[in-house]
Amino acid sequence: MKSDTLLLQYDAARHRSAFTARVEMAWIVVSGRDRASYLQGLLTNDVVALKPGEGCYAAYLTPQGRMIADLCVYELGDLMLLALAAGTRQTVLAKLEQFIFSEDVQLGDVSETFVGHSVIGPTASRAVAQVLGLDAETIQGLPLHGNRRASFEGAPCILLRVADRGEEAFDLLVEVAKGEALAEALAAAGVTPVDAALVETLRIEGGVPRFHHDMDEEIIPLEAGIESRAISFNKGCYVGQEVIIRVLHRGHGRVAKKLVGLTLTGDAVPPAGAVIERDGKAVGKVTSATWSPMVRQAIALGYVHRDSTEPGTRVHIGDREATVVVLPFHQ
Repeated sequence: MKSDTLLLQYDAARHRSAFTARVEMAWIVVSGRDRASYLQGLLTNDVVALKPGEGCYAAYLTPQGRMIADLCVYELGDLMLLALAAGTRQTVLAKLEQFIFSEDVQLGDVSETFVGHSVIGPTASRAVAQVLGLDAETIQGLPLHGNRRASFEGAPCILLRVADRGEEAFDLLVEVAKGEALAEALAAAGVTPVDAALVETLRIEGGVPRFHHDMDEEIIPLEAGIESRAISFNKGCYVGQEVIIRVLHRGHGRVAKKLVGLTLTGDAVPPAGAVIERDGKAVGKVTSATWSPMVRQAIALGYVHRDSTEPGTRVHIGDREATVVVLPFHQ
């Protein structure tokens, strides 16, 4: 999608601030005194180490190391908030419920209670500060996946620093009844509203895989390249750990395929599922693609066979040449 609207929205997100609704996400709260130790045995990252106001990115795996979901875990002090793809909500809730035995843990689905807006861009912290009546330096000082409670028009608001937008960004969660007022307040503060297509462009440029697009239930984290962010190699056992350790230690980290970035000749954007070929043989498939204002050509994310992951490798997608590149696209 190359249009004047896209370019204007892109300029706002990259150089000022923009906002969009978080319609693709679901939120689950985990409360009770055993919440951290309970999640510690299920998720790949070290959630026990989180202090109030901190968070982390993690994965939830099957015993075979396949992904059930990726998610962010936020410790709010009295509960943990899980942010995950909406399409995984029911599965994750059911599995979490299944493993509660004698632990003091309660689960709650608050996806219909709160609505979220992402504020994206280099001046996002100033815009959020203005809307919430907070100090911009305090917001800017939030660590990655950091969080804090705030208020908006006298109602509760949860502020999260997020890492999946391809640009500096914060999520604001408010009660559904306040969602429209929050959008209006952001626009009044000079924040540009942007659509889902622009947000996808930012995400793909940032090389951020999205569940049910670039990751699914057949993928292990090492294939998606998220292990450095999602997996703690110093914590105790978690579901699927044995497979991950076996691949890393015995297999030296070699997996059958890897998620890579691809730049294509021309502007046309290939569809998800398009076959990637090398020397006339299929070596992978495209998972996400967009036209990038940054590199001024079509770009894509896709899985290729491990022998075709070296940056600079030339492949074909249909009748067009493509080149494997290092992620993110903005180095």
